[in-house]
Amino acid sequence: MNRRDFMRAMGLAAGAIPLGRNAWAAATEGPAPAQRKLIVILLRGAVDGLNVVIPYGDTDYYRLRPSIAVPRPGQDNGAIALDSYFGMHPALVALRDLWAQRKLAFVHAAGSPDATRSHFDGQDYIESGTPGRKATPDGWMNRLLTALPGPALPTRAISVGPVMPRILSGRAAATNIAAGAAATRATPLDRPRIGDAFAQLYRGNDRLARTYQEGRQTHSEVMASMESEMRLADGGAPLPNGFPDDAARLATLIRNDPHVQLAFMALGGWDTHANQGASTGQLANHLLPLGQGLATLAQGLGPLFDNTVIVVLSEFGRTVRQNGNNGTDHGHGNAIWLLGGPVAGGKVHGDWQGLADGQLYEGRDVPVTTDFRLVLAQIAERHLRLSDQQLQRLFPALPKRASPLQLIRT
Repeated sequence: MNRRDFMRAMGLAAGAIPLGRNAWAAATEGPAPAQRKLIVILLRGAVDGLNVVIPYGDTDYYRLRPSIAVPRPGQDNGAIALDSYFGMHPALVALRDLWAQRKLAFVHAAGSPDATRSHFDGQDYIESGTPGRKATPDGWMNRLLTALPGPALPTRAISVGPVMPRILSGRAAATNIAAGAAATRATPLDRPRIGDAFAQLYRGNDRLARTYQEGRQTHSEVMASMESEMRLADGGAPLPNGFPDDAARLATLIRNDPHVQLAFMALGGWDTHANQGASTGQLANHLLPLGQGLATLAQGLGPLFDNTVIVVLSEFGRTVRQNGNNGTDHGHGNAIWLLGGPVAGGKVHGDWQGLADGQLYEGRDVPVTTDFRLVLAQIAERHLRLSDQQLQRLFPALPKRASPLQLIRT
């Protein structure tokens, strides 16, 4: 194994070594990083937005979903009323206070304009920000990193999960940390004798030596930021698996490390072709910890939540009509969730056209009346303060909307 291959293997073992072509050009000094933060959570598998934000005021919803429709507010296991027409799944009760505080909003009938019903393609388009175009070399969050002012520190963008995701791939530096208890588990390089041996090997000033040293620094920074949270765990025992725990760890990291500005997580298990359930069942069992985790994240961020926007989205929605297995199949339009202090909350935004047969996309799906890129672009413009020119680079061929949504307070 040559030195370059050995270095690559070492980086994989280290776990928190940042990836990206310019990962090692991070500055150690410079202006303070921007305090405006963005967290993106991708629900892989296509969550059923109609049972997340329920149009209980539409009789067609109950006609087309006789066994999986969530009952109206006020009925047993009924939806949580958001207004006189829409309700929220009762498993998301942990988010009710955020709605009342106007720090939670939804954009219904939103999604990708591309008509694919392939999970692989749909997720690729959401992460690249270029629907219908597979050749895009980087993810939109990586392009966002290159547009933001301030030093290009590797910990400015954090991904929580097993591998660096498509959305953060590209030339800008980003850091990947494991989910669950593995996020705070020591790596071989944390052992003094091994770490010292590598430090001796890579103590020069060439590019690989700088790569190693800056990677160790990034790893140490992430671990140090999590140290206080680790002490709160019972004697360092692994925390239970699940999103609420990962959300708590992410909030701790962001709160302790002022360099972190962007974060990404992905959650699976939303492909409910059979036995989806209504107020209870398979979907509800996934929504419960999701809602609890989002509430934990909001609470854990503390005052930082006032300068943070959290976006929850999925690659596409599901069919309006339930199938023969008491589930739903791959659809089109969906609901995008927005949380945070800057969000124009307490409202279901978007151009909702109802569920009558003549209003459905291809006679079966909620249509996409709001391109997901318009939602993200408004966050980038009004919250992260990108210019029109930067927005066009962030989302090439960004469409225009006749009446712009007002999703972010200015």
